[in-house]
Amino acid sequence: MISSAKFWDDAAPKYAKTPIKDEESYRYTLERTRSYLGAQDYILEIGSGTGSTAMDLAPNVAHITATDISPKMIEIGQKKAKAHGIENVSFQVASAALRDIDGPFDAVLAHNVLHLVDDLPSTLGRAHALLKPGGTFVSKTFCKPRGFGPAIYYAMCLALPVMKLLGKAPNVLFLAIEELEGAITAQGFEIIESGSYPAKELRRYIVARRPVA
Repeated sequence: MISSAKFWDDAAPKYAKTPIKDEESYRYTLERTRSYLGAQDYILEIGSGTGSTAMDLAPNVAHITATDISPKMIEIGQKKAKAHGIENVSFQVASAALRDIDGPFDAVLAHNVLHLVDDLPSTLGRAHALLKPGGTFVSKTFCKPRGFGPAIYYAMCLALPVMKLLGKAPNVLFLAIEELEGAITAQGFEIIESGSYPAKELRRYIVARRPVA
């Protein structure tokens, strides 16, 4: 087996060049996320990859701390930000455990990463602790389909164990939407939005808040 950091380091160059598969869905959820952020906000992103989302949101916030377990992803992100003259995004190598991250933050973002973390309750609990009271947690997560899902889902379920042993896939945990929402609320969050965009999408978009009191 291969470590998560090594897997994503190896994948980083190709990942950086791969276009977004569903641009319409990405842009829709990006705008939904943007609607929850303010110009004075300090943001933490978990699993930022090469920083595309952070850089898209940077003009609308005070600062974004973009984190990823892969040093190579972070290196590419730093180069992209410099090339585009973006100065309010800082990059830091960090696992989803977030042990080396200090808050507080106005919002924590976790787009397309929660199904890849090693300890979901710990990640969600730390995200909650790093948020200011009233702060916002925004995630988009690959989930199990409700009812009969698309063939690609079942193909992945069959292929992933073998690919993981060969070092060709990371750890993946598929939860039902209800399980994911339960894991989020179990850490003290209040869910304020939950939906799939588009409706057939297997990635669940969830917005939650840390209560003020």
